[in-house]
Amino acid sequence: MKHIEVSKIINPIPASDGAGVKLKRSIGVEPNYFDPFLMLDEFGSENSEDYIAGFPPHPHRGIETVTYMLAGDFEHKDSTGGEGRMTAGDVQWMKTGSGIIHSEMPAMKEGKLHGFQLWVNMPAKLKMSKPEYIYIDADKMSVHKDGDKQVKVIAGKFENAEGPVKGHNVEPVYFDVELNKDKEFNFKLPSTHNSFIYLINGELEIGKNKHNNVKDSTLILLTRGEDLTVKAKSDAKFLVISGKPINEEIARGGPFVMNTKAEILQAVQDYHNDTFVK
Repeated sequence: MKHIEVSKIINPIPASDGAGVKLKRSIGVEPNYFDPFLMLDEFGSENSEDYIAGFPPHPHRGIETVTYMLAGDFEHKDSTGGEGRMTAGDVQWMKTGSGIIHSEMPAMKEGKLHGFQLWVNMPAKLKMSKPEYIYIDADKMSVHKDGDKQVKVIAGKFENAEGPVKGHNVEPVYFDVELNKDKEFNFKLPSTHNSFIYLINGELEIGKNKHNNVKDSTLILLTRGEDLTVKAKSDAKFLVISGKPINEEIARGGPFVMNTKAEILQAVQDYHNDTFVK
Protein backbone atom coordinates (compact mmCIF):
# COMPACT_ATOMS: atom_id res chain seq x y z
CA MET A 1 0.00 0.00 0.00
CA LYS A 2 1.30 3.41 -0.93
CA HIS A 3 1.56 5.90 1.90
CA ILE A 4 0.14 9.38 1.39
CA GLU A 5 2.64 12.16 2.06
CA VAL A 6 2.68 15.95 2.15
CA SER A 7 2.99 17.38 -1.35
CA LYS A 8 2.80 21.11 -0.57
CA ILE A 9 2.11 23.32 2.45
CA ILE A 10 0.26 26.57 1.70
CA ASN A 11 -0.51 29.48 3.99
CA PRO A 12 -3.85 31.04 3.00
CA ILE A 13 -3.89 34.68 1.92
CA PRO A 14 -6.19 37.33 3.37
CA ALA A 15 -9.01 38.16 0.95
CA SER A 16 -12.54 39.52 0.92
CA ASP A 17 -15.66 38.53 -0.96
CA GLY A 18 -19.35 39.39 -1.10
CA ALA A 19 -19.87 42.87 0.31
CA GLY A 20 -16.49 42.85 2.04
CA VAL A 21 -16.51 39.73 4.21
CA LYS A 22 -12.95 39.10 5.38
CA LEU A 23 -11.65 35.58 4.81
CA LYS A 24 -8.60 33.38 4.25
CA ARG A 25 -8.36 31.88 0.76
CA SER A 26 -6.14 28.89 -0.03
CA ILE A 27 -7.42 27.06 -3.12
CA GLY A 28 -8.33 29.64 -5.77
CA VAL A 29 -5.04 31.52 -5.43
CA GLU A 30 -2.13 29.09 -5.26
CA PRO A 31 -3.04 26.53 -6.36
CA ASN A 32 -5.62 28.16 -8.63
CA TYR A 33 -7.34 24.80 -9.12
CA PHE A 34 -6.88 21.40 -7.49
CA ASP A 35 -9.15 19.26 -9.67
CA PRO A 36 -12.06 18.95 -8.88
CA PHE A 37 -11.76 21.72 -6.26
CA LEU A 38 -11.94 25.31 -7.45
CA MET A 39 -11.81 27.33 -4.24
CA LEU A 40 -11.53 27.00 -0.47
CA ASP A 41 -12.27 29.89 1.87
CA GLU A 42 -12.18 30.03 5.64
CA PHE A 43 -14.25 32.89 7.02
CA GLY A 44 -14.11 33.69 10.69
CA SER A 45 -14.08 36.66 13.01
CA GLU A 46 -15.40 37.85 16.35
CA ASN A 47 -15.55 41.39 14.93
CA SER A 48 -18.94 41.89 13.28
CA GLU A 49 -17.50 44.57 10.96
CA ASP A 50 -15.58 41.75 9.22
CA TYR A 51 -18.75 39.87 8.23
CA ILE A 52 -21.91 41.94 8.79
CA ALA A 53 -22.26 43.00 5.11
CA GLY A 54 -22.51 39.33 4.12
CA PHE A 55 -22.96 38.00 0.61
CA PRO A 56 -25.84 39.89 -1.08
CA PRO A 57 -27.63 38.31 -4.09
CA HIS A 58 -25.16 36.95 -6.65
CA PRO A 59 -25.28 34.30 -9.40
CA HIS A 60 -23.51 30.97 -9.92
CA ARG A 61 -23.42 28.51 -12.79
CA GLY A 62 -21.53 25.26 -13.34
CA ILE A 63 -20.24 24.65 -9.81
CA GLU A 64 -21.18 23.21 -6.44
CA THR A 65 -20.74 25.28 -3.29
CA VAL A 66 -20.35 23.50 0.05
CA THR A 67 -20.85 25.78 3.05
CA TYR A 68 -19.97 24.39 6.49
CA MET A 69 -20.73 26.49 9.56
CA LEU A 70 -18.67 26.06 12.72
CA ALA A 71 -20.01 29.08 14.61
CA GLY A 72 -22.64 31.74 14.00
CA ASP A 73 -25.83 31.96 11.93
CA PHE A 74 -26.42 32.62 8.23
CA GLU A 75 -29.70 33.16 6.38
CA HIS A 76 -29.92 31.83 2.85
CA LYS A 77 -32.36 32.88 0.09
CA ASP A 78 -32.31 31.98 -3.61
CA SER A 79 -34.05 32.33 -6.95
CA THR A 80 -35.72 28.90 -6.68
CA GLY A 81 -37.73 30.15 -3.70
CA GLY A 82 -35.56 28.27 -1.25
CA GLU A 83 -34.62 29.86 2.05
CA GLY A 84 -33.33 28.73 5.39
CA ARG A 85 -31.14 29.46 8.36
CA MET A 86 -27.77 27.81 8.86
CA THR A 87 -26.48 27.47 12.39
CA ALA A 88 -23.31 26.03 13.94
CA GLY A 89 -22.52 22.56 12.59
CA ASP A 90 -24.86 22.77 9.59
CA VAL A 91 -23.86 22.08 5.99
CA GLN A 92 -25.43 23.32 2.76
CA TRP A 93 -24.28 21.49 -0.39
CA MET A 94 -25.61 23.43 -3.36
CA LYS A 95 -25.38 22.18 -6.95
CA THR A 96 -25.87 25.38 -8.93
CA GLY A 97 -26.03 23.66 -12.34
CA SER A 98 -27.62 25.87 -15.02
CA GLY A 99 -27.85 28.82 -12.70
CA ILE A 100 -29.02 30.16 -9.40
CA ILE A 101 -29.04 33.58 -7.75
CA HIS A 102 -28.65 33.44 -4.00
CA SER A 103 -27.67 35.44 -0.95
CA GLU A 104 -26.03 34.46 2.33
CA MET A 105 -26.42 37.05 5.05
CA PRO A 106 -25.36 36.90 8.72
CA ALA A 107 -28.35 36.41 11.02
CA MET A 108 -26.41 37.98 13.89
CA LYS A 109 -25.12 41.44 14.73
CA GLU A 110 -22.35 40.35 17.09
CA GLY A 111 -20.48 37.26 18.20
CA LYS A 112 -18.20 34.82 16.43
CA LEU A 113 -18.80 33.75 12.85
CA HIS A 114 -16.67 30.86 11.57
CA GLY A 115 -17.01 28.50 8.64
CA PHE A 116 -15.81 27.26 5.27
CA GLN A 117 -16.91 27.43 1.69
CA LEU A 118 -15.59 24.91 -0.81
CA TRP A 119 -16.26 25.13 -4.56
CA VAL A 120 -16.41 21.83 -6.44
CA ASN A 121 -16.35 21.80 -10.25
CA MET A 122 -19.13 20.10 -12.21
CA PRO A 123 -18.46 18.06 -15.38
CA ALA A 124 -19.70 19.44 -18.71
CA LYS A 125 -22.60 16.98 -18.82
CA LEU A 126 -23.97 18.32 -15.50
CA LYS A 127 -23.18 22.03 -15.76
CA MET A 128 -26.62 22.89 -17.20
CA SER A 129 -28.57 20.54 -14.91
CA LYS A 130 -31.34 21.72 -12.59
CA PRO A 131 -30.07 23.29 -9.34
CA GLU A 132 -30.45 21.15 -6.22
CA TYR A 133 -29.50 21.10 -2.56
CA ILE A 134 -28.41 18.74 0.15
CA TYR A 135 -28.91 20.10 3.66
CA ILE A 136 -27.24 18.49 6.65
CA ASP A 137 -28.44 19.66 10.05
CA ALA A 138 -25.80 19.48 12.78
CA ASP A 139 -27.92 17.20 14.97
CA LYS A 140 -28.45 14.77 12.09
CA MET A 141 -24.80 14.56 11.00
CA SER A 142 -23.24 11.10 11.15
CA VAL A 143 -20.41 11.07 13.71
CA HIS A 144 -17.79 8.52 14.73
CA LYS A 145 -16.39 8.97 18.22
CA ASP A 146 -13.83 7.01 20.22
CA GLY A 147 -11.23 7.71 22.89
CA ASP A 148 -8.76 9.19 20.38
CA LYS A 149 -10.88 11.24 18.02
CA GLN A 150 -14.19 12.49 16.71
CA VAL A 151 -14.97 12.37 12.97
CA LYS A 152 -17.99 14.24 11.57
CA VAL A 153 -18.85 12.82 8.15
CA ILE A 154 -20.21 15.26 5.55
CA ALA A 155 -19.36 13.02 2.57
CA GLY A 156 -17.86 9.54 2.36
CA LYS A 157 -17.72 6.93 5.11
CA PHE A 158 -15.61 6.50 8.24
CA GLU A 159 -16.13 3.27 10.19
CA ASN A 160 -19.94 3.11 10.57
CA ALA A 161 -20.53 6.83 10.07
CA GLU A 162 -21.65 7.73 6.52
CA GLY A 163 -22.47 11.10 4.98
CA PRO A 164 -25.67 11.82 3.00
CA VAL A 165 -23.87 12.80 -0.23
CA LYS A 166 -24.15 9.63 -2.31
CA GLY A 167 -23.85 8.73 -6.00
CA HIS A 168 -21.75 11.83 -6.64
CA ASN A 169 -19.60 11.97 -9.77
CA VAL A 170 -16.38 12.97 -7.91
CA GLU A 171 -16.94 10.40 -5.10
CA PRO A 172 -16.15 13.03 -2.45
CA VAL A 173 -14.75 12.58 1.03
CA TYR A 174 -15.32 15.44 3.50
CA PHE A 175 -14.52 14.86 7.17
CA ASP A 176 -14.22 17.22 10.13
CA VAL A 177 -11.73 15.54 12.48
CA GLU A 178 -10.89 16.37 16.10
CA LEU A 179 -7.82 14.43 17.16
CA ASN A 180 -6.38 14.26 20.68
CA LYS A 181 -2.71 15.01 21.35
CA ASP A 182 -0.31 12.14 20.47
CA LYS A 183 -3.12 10.12 18.84
CA GLU A 184 -3.38 8.99 15.21
CA PHE A 185 -6.03 9.28 12.53
CA ASN A 186 -5.73 6.55 9.90
CA PHE A 187 -7.83 6.28 6.75
CA LYS A 188 -7.69 4.68 3.32
CA LEU A 189 -8.30 7.14 0.47
CA PRO A 190 -8.84 6.16 -3.19
CA SER A 191 -5.53 6.38 -5.08
CA THR A 192 -7.43 8.02 -7.97
CA HIS A 193 -8.34 11.09 -5.89
CA ASN A 194 -6.79 14.48 -5.25
CA SER A 195 -6.80 15.08 -1.51
CA PHE A 196 -5.91 17.74 1.02
CA ILE A 197 -6.04 18.52 4.70
CA TYR A 198 -7.01 21.93 6.02
CA LEU A 199 -5.66 22.39 9.53
CA ILE A 200 -8.00 24.63 11.53
CA ASN A 201 -6.08 24.61 14.80
CA GLY A 202 -3.41 22.58 16.52
CA GLU A 203 -0.29 20.95 15.12
CA LEU A 204 0.01 17.86 12.90
CA GLU A 205 2.46 15.36 11.45
CA ILE A 206 1.30 13.73 8.22
CA GLY A 207 2.65 10.59 6.56
CA LYS A 208 5.97 8.89 7.16
CA ASN A 209 8.31 11.51 5.68
CA LYS A 210 9.64 14.58 7.45
CA HIS A 211 7.91 17.84 6.48
CA ASN A 212 7.90 21.46 7.58
CA ASN A 213 5.93 22.33 10.68
CA VAL A 214 2.20 22.81 10.08
CA LYS A 215 0.17 24.75 12.63
CA ASP A 216 -3.24 26.49 12.51
CA SER A 217 -5.11 27.69 9.35
CA THR A 218 -2.90 25.84 6.86
CA LEU A 219 -3.68 24.03 3.60
CA ILE A 220 -1.75 20.78 3.12
CA LEU A 221 -1.94 19.23 -0.35
CA LEU A 222 -1.34 15.48 -0.31
CA THR A 223 0.31 13.06 -2.71
CA ARG A 224 -1.83 10.34 -4.24
CA GLY A 225 -1.83 7.04 -2.44
CA GLU A 226 -4.05 4.97 -0.19
CA ASP A 227 -2.86 5.02 3.41
CA LEU A 228 -3.29 8.36 5.20
CA THR A 229 -1.74 8.67 8.65
CA VAL A 230 -2.11 11.86 10.67
CA LYS A 231 -0.62 12.32 14.14
CA ALA A 232 -1.58 15.18 16.45
CA LYS A 233 1.36 16.93 18.14
CA SER A 234 -1.26 18.87 20.14
CA ASP A 235 -5.05 18.64 20.28
CA ALA A 236 -6.00 19.37 16.68
CA LYS A 237 -9.02 20.05 14.47
CA PHE A 238 -8.79 19.63 10.69
CA LEU A 239 -10.74 18.90 7.53
CA VAL A 240 -9.93 15.93 5.27
CA ILE A 241 -11.26 16.54 1.75
CA SER A 242 -10.81 14.35 -1.31
CA GLY A 243 -12.35 14.02 -4.77
CA LYS A 244 -11.91 12.29 -8.10
CA PRO A 245 -10.54 14.66 -10.78
CA ILE A 246 -12.88 15.61 -13.63
CA ASN A 247 -10.03 16.17 -16.13
CA GLU A 248 -11.83 18.71 -18.34
CA GLU A 249 -10.89 22.13 -19.64
CA ILE A 250 -12.24 24.91 -17.45
CA ALA A 251 -13.09 28.53 -18.18
CA ARG A 252 -13.69 30.84 -15.24
CA GLY A 253 -15.54 34.10 -15.13
CA GLY A 254 -16.20 35.30 -11.57
CA PRO A 255 -19.05 33.16 -10.18
CA PHE A 256 -19.33 31.12 -13.39
CA VAL A 257 -17.17 28.09 -14.20
CA MET A 258 -17.74 26.44 -17.56
CA ASN A 259 -15.65 24.59 -20.16
CA THR A 260 -15.21 27.33 -22.78
CA LYS A 261 -14.96 31.12 -22.91
CA ALA A 262 -18.06 31.18 -25.13
CA GLU A 263 -20.07 29.48 -22.37
CA ILE A 264 -18.87 32.10 -19.88
CA LEU A 265 -19.94 34.90 -22.21
CA GLN A 266 -23.32 33.18 -22.60
CA ALA A 267 -23.71 33.03 -18.81
CA VAL A 268 -22.95 36.74 -18.51
CA GLN A 269 -25.41 37.52 -21.31
CA ASP A 270 -28.11 35.34 -19.74
CA TYR A 271 -27.63 37.11 -16.41
CA HIS A 272 -27.94 40.57 -17.92
CA ASN A 273 -30.92 39.54 -20.08
CA ASP A 274 -32.80 38.09 -17.10
CA THR A 275 -32.80 34.66 -18.75
CA PHE A 276 -30.22 33.24 -16.35
CA VAL A 277 -32.57 31.33 -14.05
CA LYS A 278 -34.19 28.55 -16.07
